[in-house]
Parts: sequence; structure tokens; C-alpha cells
Amino acid sequence: MFANNYKGKRVLVTGHTGFKGSWLSTWLLELGANVAGYSVDLPGTPCNFEILGLNRRMQHGVGDVRDRAALRDALDGFSPEIIFHLAAQPLVRRAYSDPLNTFETNVVGTLNILEYARHNPAVRALVLITSDKCYRNVDWVWGYRENDTLGGEDPYSASKGCAELVSYAYTKSYFEPTAGATAIATARAGNVIGGGDWAEDRIVPDCIRSWSKGDTVSIRSPRSTRPWQHVLEPLSGYLYLGVELLRRNQQVTGQAYNFGPDITVNVPVLALIQELAKYWPEARWAIDQTNHLARPEARFLKLCCDKALVDLKWQPALEFPDTVRLVGEWYRQYFSNPGANMHEFTLKQIETYCRHASDRGLPWIQ
Repeated sequence: MFANNYKGKRVLVTGHTGFKGSWLSTWLLELGANVAGYSVDLPGTPCNFEILGLNRRMQHGVGDVRDRAALRDALDGFSPEIIFHLAAQPLVRRAYSDPLNTFETNVVGTLNILEYARHNPAVRALVLITSDKCYRNVDWVWGYRENDTLGGEDPYSASKGCAELVSYAYTKSYFEPTAGATAIATARAGNVIGGGDWAEDRIVPDCIRSWSKGDTVSIRSPRSTRPWQHVLEPLSGYLYLGVELLRRNQQVTGQAYNFGPDITVNVPVLALIQELAKYWPEARWAIDQTNHLARPEARFLKLCCDKALVDLKWQPALEFPDTVRLVGEWYRQYFSNPGANMHEFTLKQIETYCRHASDRGLPWIQ
């Protein structure tokens, strides 16, 4: 289904040099799309964008989404039919130390993308990616639904809630489903894991960095429960959402959707580490006893994805062991086989994921 709808399409991915953006760009290229990216910089070293050689495979645009004029010029030069907006300041703990950049990037950046689409109806579909942190987390045990209260107590969560509110206002004011209007939807997902993530203060990259050097990783919140999902799970949802927007599906246009794992994948941090350690015999960890000095972190977080199931027939394809296996095998390949073709290995993982989805009879993969 994806290939039939993305082949030959001009697709722009903001934040394409990031973890999720590089995976999404790789998948879109494999589907035959003409892909361009727009990002302010490379997130660090190593960088999945460079590891996968995407600078040779797609149009690589450098710029800041906060700069409206530069963004407009770049997008005019490519004339995208579809935009996946992922560019963001994505780290919770960094947002505490740099709230201004976080709010400007996550809110003003989204505003600038919406403004571009408002004045350029040639953009047929716009998928705005926010976060599961956009909800006001009150630590209840059931999943957050798309109509639950937005906003959080920390700068990152609040910035994502603000981005959702801006998107809602623009959708209602300028993008009501009429002939020629850009079809827009927002997507909320979080706790995404996968090969090629090197971000600071994320549990999997922290483990991999430490274990690859033979060090012991320090664990802050071993009992905190998270809805872990492989990066390809929400990306499949974004891609299918894009297809439905291109089709002008009135049930989907203007809506928000959660993309999360099955409830069995909602496990504590310690359980994730223990499963990941199966692929790293030298794995060692210790509990950080000074965590009382750290910034507060949510104890429990889960999304209700019933709306995506009903409207899109979307549901996750992987069980928890399969999720962690893909993660562990990607990093083992990277560290155990210097010079390995990680682009080819990544494509094989995408194929494996699609096979899991097909075996489960998920209609969006057919």
C-alpha cells in the first residue's frame, strides 16, 4: 500500500538528520519517493543520517525551522506534496536547561510549517509529529486518549502541548476539509527505541555507549514504566496517516492520533535493560542512588490507540522481545562489524518489520 501511494511523490521530512527522521527518510526512499530534508544540523557523533549515507541518497537541506524566510525559500525550491514535520528539540532533560530554545523550536517551528502550508495549497498532506508527552500526565493507569487534557509540568511536555493547540487552531481556522485545502493531522508517540539512536539521556543509547566500552551504565528510574516501541511502529502509523490524508479521508483530516505499542510492551526500565542485555554478554548496570537530586520523571505513561485502530485499522506489529531483538541486533552489527553496510542492514530490518505486519494480517501493510 505504501509504495503505491508514495512512489514518485515529493516528500519533505523536517528533522531528517535525527533518529526518527533518518529512519523515515530511509523508508520513504525505499518506497520510491523523491525525498528532501530540512534540519538545522547533525545531532551529534555518531549520527544515523551519516551512518546510513543519506546525504548521498536524498536532498539534504540545512536550516532552522524557526527561521520563517529560510524555511519558505527551501520549501519553495523543492515544492513538496507531502510534509512530515519531525524537527524538534526532543530531549526532556535538555529542555529544563534550555526552555527558550525548546519552546521556540517546538512551537514556532510548527507554526512556521503551518503558515507555509496555509499559503501553499500545493502541499496536499501535512503530518505533524508531536509526542506522547503532550498530555498532562497525572500518573493514571489507563491510556491517554486524544481528547484528554494537553500540557505538562515540564518545558518539553508543555511545548508539545502548545504545538498541538497551535495545530488545532490552524486546522479549524484555515484547513477545514474543503477542495484544495491541505489535509492535516497530528501524530503522538513516544519512548521510541531502535538502532541508530545516539541521543543523550535516553536509556538505550546510554546502555549502548557504556557497554560498547565495557563500562557500567547508571540507571536513574528502574521502576518507571514506559510504552517502549520500535521506531518502525510509529513510522508505519505516520506513513499510513499520510496515505489517508492524500486520499482526503474526511474521517481522518484534522484529527490527532496516538501510535503506541500493545499493553504487554508497557514495561519498567529495568525489564527493558534486562532484555537488551541478552544481546550484550558484557552488559552491566547499577542503580543511581542520587536520583533524588534529579529532575522529576513520570512514573507511568501509556497511550490508548483505539482511535488509530478504528479509523486507520492500524495496530502495532511487534511483541516486546521482537522489538528489543531488532534494537540489539542493529547495534551489535554496528559495533561488531566495522565498515558494515548499515544502510543495507537497516533496509533488512524494515523488511523484517513489514513481514511481521503482514503475518499479523495488518491491512495497512498489504
